[in-house]
Parts: sequence; structure tokens; C-alpha cells
Amino acid sequence: MLRVLFMLAWRNLWRNHRRTFIMLAAIGTGVWAMIFMTALTRGMVDQMISDGIKEMPGHVQMHNPEFRDDPSVNNLIALDDAELAARFEDAEFKAWASRVRVPAIVTSERDSRGVTLLGIDPVSEREMSFVNYDDVAGRFLESSDDKGIVIGEKLAEILETEIGKRIVIMSQDPDNEIADRGLRVVGLFTASTSATEETYVFMGKKTAQKMLGIEGATTEVVFLGDDYRNVDPLYDAVVGKVDGNVEISRWYDVNTYLGTMMGVMDGFVLIWVIVIFLALSFGLVNTLVMAVFERIREIGLMLALGMKPGSILGQIVIESMLLLAIGLTIGNVLAVITILPLQNGIDISIVADGMEMMGAASMLYPALYANDMILANAVVLILGFLASLSPAWRASRYEPVEAISKV
Repeated sequence: MLRVLFMLAWRNLWRNHRRTFIMLAAIGTGVWAMIFMTALTRGMVDQMISDGIKEMPGHVQMHNPEFRDDPSVNNLIALDDAELAARFEDAEFKAWASRVRVPAIVTSERDSRGVTLLGIDPVSEREMSFVNYDDVAGRFLESSDDKGIVIGEKLAEILETEIGKRIVIMSQDPDNEIADRGLRVVGLFTASTSATEETYVFMGKKTAQKMLGIEGATTEVVFLGDDYRNVDPLYDAVVGKVDGNVEISRWYDVNTYLGTMMGVMDGFVLIWVIVIFLALSFGLVNTLVMAVFERIREIGLMLALGMKPGSILGQIVIESMLLLAIGLTIGNVLAVITILPLQNGIDISIVADGMEMMGAASMLYPALYANDMILANAVVLILGFLASLSPAWRASRYEPVEAISKV
């Protein structure tokens, strides 16, 4: 019986070729729009999160319990460099690094700006830094006691300085006295947003410690795992190696905006798919109602010959599912062949200023995830099944004599 119902549904689907092709075009376009827009949005959010993690950086961070509220040099981590190395040197982390991170002011002969000073060990930071060392104009820091300074290209433009010139970096030491040093600019880095290039300057960690009078001490330790979406194993491993005198934070605790974006994105995909299908459902229901209306006498005859109402209902539902399956196939193929060529990036620099306000870069890399495609297809099939029940149930309720007598 099921085979017969499939044969009848397939035959009825192509009775009106024009209507079927129009509906397939609508479903295919709708599914393509679902997946394509989801890939664009997913790519933008993923890039924002990735860039944000690299700027923090790390998936898990360690601070003095007071540091996040008051990021000054007074709130140092209770563990010095030697003890940190003893605790974490043999840990199986993808990467980790300790650093000095304090607010500072950088001054050239032309201008001055408030910045975040990062005193780093460039060897430890290489795997997690948002700066590509090889793309730095000039050179990046070579060691933790490097006497040079690396600033962003945008900051160099604001300060009207360049590689080879000296600038002064100023901050406060633990006694609240001015700590400053003149350093020569050895490199200019680029970042995905100009705000990043204006905000951060890099010094060797030991050079920064000496300037601030905190030899051997740090304000931040960062840890990198394998997956930013699942940092709990890394978090638990770090917590297991320290005591209660420090604060351990996941990246989404430090940057709540990005953490919220990741959570909202998963909900957005479902809402977007449902909204698109609701628009399609009117066409789907209308198509099925018209198909049923055109076959009222035929349906009455089948009922009179002994076909059960449940079989009539099943035939209409199968017809709907076949229509949706073909439309989904068309939409999925269109999505794949339009998204894959764009994965090298879409230049949206024409709206770069607006994108930067949201923390996004001027290049957009669509992200096509199998889970998003499966979700879109599942939602369309489930809602399509529900939408087809009304006309199918109505067709199965006809009285044979009444249906046959209709003209």
C-alpha cells in the first residue's frame, strides 16, 4: 500500500507542471536563502569571536582577583615567573604565556595616546597572538628583554611616528609613581580592525617588568586550548594547578559581549529558518489545497471503491514531502555552489566603519556548517509535514457521494 501511495503522490505532483515548478523554485530559493544568510552571519560571528579571543588572548585567563575591576600594576598575580613555570611548564596545554598587561600612555614628538601595554615573551605568545610576526613592518620583538617597541600602523599614523623613531611609554609603578622609558619603534603591526591597531603596544616582558619595578611578577597568564566552544576541560586543568589566591576565567567571562554573541547565534539560526519557512508555508498549503480541490471527484471515487481515509491523508502528506524533498535538494545544492567559492573572503570594506563598530573585520568569510544545513532541512521537513496535515485531513473527510457529485 505504501508503494502505491508513493506512486499516486508522484503522479499527482506532476499533473500541473507549472504549479509544481513554481513551488519548487520558491522552496529552493527559500532554502538557499536560509543556508546562505546563515553562513554569512555565522562567518561574521565566528570571526568576531576568533579575533576577540586572539586580542585577549587565550581561552582561559588567570588574574589577581582584583585585576579585572582595577587593571593596574598593583594587582599582581601572587605567583612569580619561577613558580608559574614550575606549575605549568609540563602541563599538556596547547600554549600558555605570562605577561604584563597595564594601561599606559605613549607619546611621540607630535601627539600622545592612551594604550594598553603588553609586556610579552614573543616566543610563548607566537601561537596565540593576533599579530602575525612575519607580516610586521620592520620586525617583531625577538625576546622578552628586547629593548624595542612594536605599535600598530594606525597608532603610528596618529602619533606621526615611524620605524626607527623613539617614543616614550609611561605608566604607574606599584608605589603610584610615574614609570617611563624611551624606546625605539622596531615594528608596525596590522590587525583586523583599526581600533586594535590604536589600542595595543608590545614590549619585551622583562623590559616592562624592569620599567615598572616588578621584576619576576606578572598581571596575567593566558592559556590556549583546542576549541573555543569547549573550554571547560582546559579551565578545570588550570584550576587544578593553582590555589584560591588567583581568579581563573573563561574567555566568555572576560568578554561577555562575544560570549553572548555565540549563544545568540545558535538561537538566531533556528529563528531565521522558521521565519523563512513561514513565508513558504502559505505557498505550500495553497498548492496542496488547489491540488485537492482539483481532485475532489477522484478522491470521492477512491473512497467509494474502498480506499481508507487514512490512505487519502497519507497520499497528500507524501505528495507534500516529495515536493519539499526536491525543493530542499535544489536549495542545498545552490547554497553549496554559491558559498564555497566565497570562502576565501568577501571584501566588505565599503562598510568597514560600520562593521568595525560591531567588532567585525572588513573581510567576511562565510562559514558553512553541516549542523546548520541539517537544522534547516529538518525544520523545513517537520514544519512542512505539519502544514500539509490540514489539506490532507480535509481531503480524507470527504463523503464519497458528496465528492463524486461535485463538478
